[in-house]
Formats: sequence, structure tokens, C-alpha cells
Amino acid sequence: MESDGLSSADQKLIRESWEKVNSSPIEHGLVLFTRLFDLDPGLLSLFQYNCRKFSTPQECLSSPEFLEHIRKVMLVIDAAVTHLENLHCLEEYLANLGKKHQAVGVKVESFSAVGESLLYMLEKCHGPAFNVNVREAWTKLYSVVVKAMSCGWDVPRKVE
Repeated sequence: MESDGLSSADQKLIRESWEKVNSSPIEHGLVLFTRLFDLDPGLLSLFQYNCRKFSTPQECLSSPEFLEHIRKVMLVIDAAVTHLENLHCLEEYLANLGKKHQAVGVKVESFSAVGESLLYMLEKCHGPAFNVNVREAWTKLYSVVVKAMSCGWDVPRKVE
């Protein structure tokens, strides 16, 4: 896991844009997950608490357990932003997080929709200030995080 893809200019843009989001992470996390469920409604079925399935995204988004999940997701993003110069230190943590996501049925392919939702949330938060340079910096960071999380997936091996 390298910071090589992130220039100091990228890091500055990410940090500056994250400050506004991090001032109210649950509110912005709700925007992210609302968008995610719009893009991939099938993901709703992955969220069950106390054997309770949610019938609508709104029902899920308003549950205390899901709000706690949002808080944790925003903390992971915050950790990545905090460690921009040394993302390597998060490799093992992110790989383990990948294992946990695989265990509950998340597919690696779902990270594409999550990435789109993250960019959507950032754009909604910043408006025109979320320009192409900020978007590219966040896209680079997200790809580094996804690559590390993907290391936690057990890839089925062919038996010959």
C-alpha cells in the first residue's frame, strides 16, 4: 500500500475537503449510504440487526444500529485521511476489514458503487469547490483503500 500515487497537492486537497465532512460525519454518511442504496438496492439485504431485515432503505438508514455502522465507516475514512503520508500502516487493518465484509456477503464489485457514493457525498457537501482535482485526489485515495481491503478476500483457488 503506497502513498506514491498521492502527491502532496493531492493530500492537501483531501485533508481540506475532509475537514468540512468530518464536522458532521453522520449527516454526510447518510448522504453516502442513501446514494449507495439508490445505486445498488440489493445491498440493503446485507444489513440485518437482531435478525431484523429492513424492507426499505429509509428504515435501515434510521435504525440506531445502522447509524453506528455509518459512524464506523466515517472513522475508517478519517483514519485514511489522517495517515495519508503513511497509508502502509493501515494495510493489515484494511485487509481484516475486507475479510469481515466478505464474511457478511459483500462482493468486491460493490466497492465501485461505494466509491461513486463517496464522490457523490463529497460533491454534495462541497458543491462547485469539489472540482476535478479534488475528485481525482479522492479517487486515488479510495483505490488505495479498496486495494488493501481486497487483500482480505479469500480468492477461491482452482483445484486441479
